[in-house]
Amino acid sequence: MAAVVDESQKWVLMVTAQTPTNIAVIKYWGKRDEKLILPVNDSISVTLDPGHLCTTTTVSVSPSFTQDRMWLNGQEISLSGGRFQSCLREIRSRGCDVHDKEKGIKINKKDWDGLHVHIASFNNFPTAAGLASSAAGFACLVFALGKLMNVKEDQSQLSAIARQGSGSACRSLYGGFVKWIMGKDDKGTDSLAVQLADEKHWDELVIIIAVVSSRQKETSSTTGMRDTVETSLLLQHRAKEVVPKRILKMEEAIRNRDFASFAQLTCTDSNQFHAVCLDTCPPIFYMNDTSHRIISLVEKWNCSEGTPQVAYTFDAGPNAVMIARDRKTATLLLQKLLYTFPPNSDADLNSFVLGDKSILKDAGINAPEDIATLPPPPEIKGQQFKGDVSYFICTRPGRGPVVLSDETHLLNPETGLPKLKPRFAMR
Repeated sequence: MAAVVDESQKWVLMVTAQTPTNIAVIKYWGKRDEKLILPVNDSISVTLDPGHLCTTTTVSVSPSFTQDRMWLNGQEISLSGGRFQSCLREIRSRGCDVHDKEKGIKINKKDWDGLHVHIASFNNFPTAAGLASSAAGFACLVFALGKLMNVKEDQSQLSAIARQGSGSACRSLYGGFVKWIMGKDDKGTDSLAVQLADEKHWDELVIIIAVVSSRQKETSSTTGMRDTVETSLLLQHRAKEVVPKRILKMEEAIRNRDFASFAQLTCTDSNQFHAVCLDTCPPIFYMNDTSHRIISLVEKWNCSEGTPQVAYTFDAGPNAVMIARDRKTATLLLQKLLYTFPPNSDADLNSFVLGDKSILKDAGINAPEDIATLPPPPEIKGQQFKGDVSYFICTRPGRGPVVLSDETHLLNPETGLPKLKPRFAMR
């Protein structure tokens, strides 16, 4: 049955939301159930400031739509995949009555199954390059559809739906520090995300991301995980013996804002995750020489200071996420990184350092030529690797999803089709 309207069947109802991405500090790698996306261990992440890294999604519904359609970064993509269908089915089944008196629109709970949706989504960072674009994307899809369809479930319950699109997506339903509980139920009802602390809890942390490559990775996370689960004995040991203890220690480190413990756990867990990838048959190589040079720089610096200054972590790709203990440390880190990995001669500084550009001024960098005046970091003995880092993003822990104003819609409010250009870009 179609939705009941007061005047015409040509109305379009839409909601636009913005959702952050997240970076795991205790990694999720390996599923015990492929279809429901149930992990083999708990994980913990930091949500990144959506002002710098986010997905913006507009979802719309109209009785004039003849099928479900989606556009990602301006290109129409198929919604036939099982993961999209799972999210759409789960949200539709929870839809409630919607009554928009201003537009004369009334949708009853039972109508949602007969109505089609149009979806437009835009990432302000590279898709499928190891920066958790699918996590932000599915989290935003579920959050926005939940608002459109007046779903009553809380964020934690919504996270269990987002998880069925992309495992890490469940952690993007919250800001700050988030734990994905693996759960025990075979149906996945208890595999969901909870917030450990909000973004204000530890707001002195500064995050610098080195985008080594924005190319799509050779081995997708889905394929890589499946191969690892089937062939790696190290993964079994990690999931059963190592991660449960690390989770408890990481929760305590976050609670107490204990950076030394936080950094040690973050670096160690990242390295073990990549060791598990190497232990897979055939082995998976997500990091490259530049990734290894960044690890070496940070490790040597931490060692020389006697206590950790910076934590590093790498997801399924070569891009480094470095978490500095405070802004002063982040400024020193950026100086070391810019000296070691300077931009190509023709690069524009404004497009080489993105996000919170004020750290550039703290580092004494106002123009590309200022990089040449930086002191050589003792950790790398004056070596430079020009052009090996595509760009840097300076950011911080950030908030969870929000609904945006009507002016931000990516779809035309009259037709439900994409506007020409999204108005969002990484600042």
